Amino acid sequence: MDKQILILTTTHDFLWKFERDNVRILQEMGYVVHYAANLNDPCYLSDEDKLQRMGVRVHHIEIARSPFLFQENQRALRQLLWLIRKFQIQVIHCHTPVGGLLGRLAGKIDTNQAPLIVYTAHGFHFYKGAPLWNHLTYYHVEKWLAHYTDVLIVINQEDFRQAQTFRLRAGGRVYRIPGVGLDSSMFYPFSALQRAFARQSLGIDENEFFLVSVGELNENKNQRIVLEALAKVKAQTNGELPIRYGICGDGFLRDRMEQWIEQMDLQREVVLFGYCRDVPKVLGCADAAVFPSKREGLGMAGLEALAMGIPVIASDNRGTREYMEHGKNGFVCRDNDVDGFIRGIEAIRHLSLEERKEMAVRCVQSVRPFNKAYAVAAMRQIYARVTQKVERDRESIGNSQRCDGSV
Repeated sequence: MDKQILILTTTHDFLWKFERDNVRILQEMGYVVHYAANLNDPCYLSDEDKLQRMGVRVHHIEIARSPFLFQENQRALRQLLWLIRKFQIQVIHCHTPVGGLLGRLAGKIDTNQAPLIVYTAHGFHFYKGAPLWNHLTYYHVEKWLAHYTDVLIVINQEDFRQAQTFRLRAGGRVYRIPGVGLDSSMFYPFSALQRAFARQSLGIDENEFFLVSVGELNENKNQRIVLEALAKVKAQTNGELPIRYGICGDGFLRDRMEQWIEQMDLQREVVLFGYCRDVPKVLGCADAAVFPSKREGLGMAGLEALAMGIPVIASDNRGTREYMEHGKNGFVCRDNDVDGFIRGIEAIRHLSLEERKEMAVRCVQSVRPFNKAYAVAAMRQIYARVTQKVERDRESIGNSQRCDGSV
């Protein structure tokens, strides 16, 4: 009988964006890969056909991003239990906070199938500096759910230290991996010709300083702070601002973002590219990337920019601390520090050509530990150990059945 694994997340685009390598590893190990998510979220995008072409069995459940949408998530839990029983799921690999909650609850409830539980925490919500409410709620929930977790995977040093204090299931282990890994075949420094061609196709003049942010339009990604910084600089220069700011991403803040841009008189300076399927093209011709998130588990957008030799102006959080070096591969400031972002932008704008080249080299060097090869090797090792336990459990059940005379 084939081994059955269920990858569980909230949004349906998660697997295509972040889990394709894991799917290939699992299929090579003989797993049938199921994927459960809310196929209606995000509403502006659908990757279902791509997932099916990968050989993934896709299932819609009514899971919600917020843990406080109780009705939706209760229905999702019932749907999840039905999937586990129908397809005899042996392993659940859950992602995202609500995916981690429901996946581990399902593993606790279904004592007959008793799936092995793997949870990847892409950033605990009770990080250093988080609101007190996060520590009072998310910390205690995570500590309790750890009892029903066989493998806990984290992607930064702060979370790794915290995860090691949790008590997992008997034999459970905590792993730290370098995120999903950088794809160096997609993210690499552009030649001067590639850069010029890309800028021309995007309508960016060669004498304009081109800033880029990549991320969903939401409160956490914090693009508004960059708008405020640009508006302040524009006011100080009497409306003369040779800067263009491109934002790759879509989300529920799109309408408000357009309103802010108009209110701050930045219609000429700011371009909303929307959901962008060719991020390397936009990043590769930038002069700097801006990564102002309030929190990140690691932050692939920052890593991808650095891999292309693009310096990053980043907010200080546990994710960016893994790879940002202030003054070497970019500049770091507080997420609410308008003047800090202005200083970072101006510092990069006024670098000499030689200084830019030197910083570009340091950018590329700083992300080498996050290469996809290391992430893939780590996940292959983790899944191999999970598979050993699945096969031991299967053999144990088979032996007990033979002893009972049921086989």
